[in-house]
Amino acid sequence: MVAQGDQYAARLQIDYPEQLDRVTTLVRLIWIIPVFALLAILSGGWGDTTVTESGETVRSSGAGVAAGLAVATALMIVFRQRYPRWWFDFALEFARFGARVGAYLTLLTDRYPSTVDEQSVHMEVDYPNVEQDLNRWLPLVKWLLAIPHYIVLLVLAIVAFFAVVIAWFAILFTGQYPRGLFDFVVGVGRWALRVQAYAFLLVTDRYPPFSFD
Repeated sequence: MVAQGDQYAARLQIDYPEQLDRVTTLVRLIWIIPVFALLAILSGGWGDTTVTESGETVRSSGAGVAAGLAVATALMIVFRQRYPRWWFDFALEFARFGARVGAYLTLLTDRYPSTVDEQSVHMEVDYPNVEQDLNRWLPLVKWLLAIPHYIVLLVLAIVAFFAVVIAWFAILFTGQYPRGLFDFVVGVGRWALRVQAYAFLLVTDRYPPFSFD
């Protein structure tokens, strides 16, 4: 068991489902469209397409909530050494919503993602004491320092994709998510959350461990 003082500032746990619904698993990619579209819009995944006078098609998009929060938080820490609690709470709830959508997409739960309730996806992120716990200049380079994690996560995401495909077939035949595959997919999500907490949520200066735990 990990001691409380050794815990990373961001933690993710997903309840293992003993039985999963075969029908909703079969049509998961259809079922998820409305809530995934909502998340994509908030994340800046969609933008407006306009046509200039010369006939060129230009697609413009706002940075979205996630990117906008990361930039604004970095500026707040660098110039003011502040991280307003309401600002943090909003970023945390947005990250939690994204985690619920991700868990539903990867078949880890049958419960349709809620915009409010925690459901079976438990995410905790520690609120930082900016002046004591954070270096005011690190937000300028954290995204760069995290590059090794991006590379590893890219490889893990590819492996996780095939793990989910295998789990999809297993659920259709048995109604159960193989425990080893479940733990692997959750571990990848946990790894990604720690990188997000370090490089974008900016709640800790402790470099993320290369670990599924």
